[in-house]
Amino acid sequence: MAGLNKIMVIGNVGTDPEMRYTPSGSPVTSFRLATNRRYNTQDGERREETEWFTIVAWSQLAEQVNQYLSKGRRAYVEGRLHSHSYQGNDGQMRFRNEIIADRVLFLDRAGTGEREQQPVEAGEAAAPATAEQTSPEQTSPEQTSPEQTSADDLPF
Repeated sequence: MAGLNKIMVIGNVGTDPEMRYTPSGSPVTSFRLATNRRYNTQDGERREETEWFTIVAWSQLAEQVNQYLSKGRRAYVEGRLHSHSYQGNDGQMRFRNEIIADRVLFLDRAGTGEREQQPVEAGEAAAPATAEQTSPEQTSPEQTSPEQTSADDLPF
């Protein structure tokens, strides 16, 4: 039986996207995304938690994310969770979790506040509403088809 590795997050871009190229010339862009959760404690105190995610996009999606996203923008990211370990400069083993994105929706226009959160449609001057990726098999999931979705239409 096949497994499922899928993660969907909506949040605010915390760092400007950083694009680089692999030795074979494939573009890869990474950025940080912050999600917030508000809740009340048993004592009635209001609390807020922020969770940070590292997002990695490849190929055409990497180029679109680098061009249209910037710090402070809202985005919906759909992809798979990828964990890996490495040895730090101090000799200690370190672990890192990333979301390998296969879909990114830009939920606001550049320069708008949190009040306007309709996705920008493809073909409008500001930015496309969806960006999807196709990339090497070893680093990304299969290609998906474009689909226009608003924040109210998300399946959760």
